[in-house]
Amino acid sequence: MRRDEFTEMRAFLEVAQERSFTRAAAKLGVTRSALSHTIRGLEERLGVRLLSRTTRDVAPTTAGARLVESVQPHFDSIAAGVNAISALRDKPSGQVRVVCPDDAIDLVFRKKLPAFLRDNPGINVELIIDNGFTNIVERQFDAGVRLGEAIARDMVAVRIGPDVTYAVVGSPEYFARLSVPASPHDLTNHNCVNLRLPTSGALYGWEFEQDGREFNVRVEGQLTTSNIGPAINAALDGVGLSYAPKELVQQYLEIGQLREVLADWTPTFQGYHLYYPSRRHPSPAFSAFVETFRYRYT
Repeated sequence: MRRDEFTEMRAFLEVAQERSFTRAAAKLGVTRSALSHTIRGLEERLGVRLLSRTTRDVAPTTAGARLVESVQPHFDSIAAGVNAISALRDKPSGQVRVVCPDDAIDLVFRKKLPAFLRDNPGINVELIIDNGFTNIVERQFDAGVRLGEAIARDMVAVRIGPDVTYAVVGSPEYFARLSVPASPHDLTNHNCVNLRLPTSGALYGWEFEQDGREFNVRVEGQLTTSNIGPAINAALDGVGLSYAPKELVQQYLEIGQLREVLADWTPTFQGYHLYYPSRRHPSPAFSAFVETFRYRYT
């Protein structure tokens, strides 16, 4: 295969995988127009359309899907070969791409990441924040992060954090205007900060439990966000009540900027886990990443 043919094929596989010229161009380090020109050249050379383009989506045609199926394994083999050579280095090198919820950055990665990067100058880490259920295989991530209860059985799961307890919090200013809820059902009388789930588009139901009984409460309020961080800030600003991991609000509880309510009702979940396909052959860089962030009980 000539060099230009290899470049064309790699460009096509990236677009087919990302289903977006913009995202594929960013990964390849080229402009969107240059990438589009490369794909057109490949299609003209083969005499068949490989990608179906609409204003909202890019998807392989029947011919394109067949080409992905036949060519992708060879590119995967090349990547595996390069990783095997990297294992011979004194220090692991390469890129590690992980998709995770926004609160996992502060709960898990922030504590150990600086030392990991300092000790492994040859490793580049990319953390993509996505609170939805991203398909890590389709998007070519090395791994994803979810709470233990939400991981598919066909994935390898490595625990990277302690159990997570959630808390309902509000500011003293807010409680000066409204009474403290005595039970989760009283939240219907409060201004609550909702969290929009990106995968389904639905609003997250706040989870509670008592005497072994679990239930959700659909709260209402003037503000809806897609991330935990802005929801905590909204509580600090007196906008309303927020539902967040207690560890992320503990500092504000200790100095009186926030007040916790319904503590007897809020549940504890299995901690965050790093997950990846069981058939995956991990690179030395990824293996070093996993071992660094593996949770060790104390």
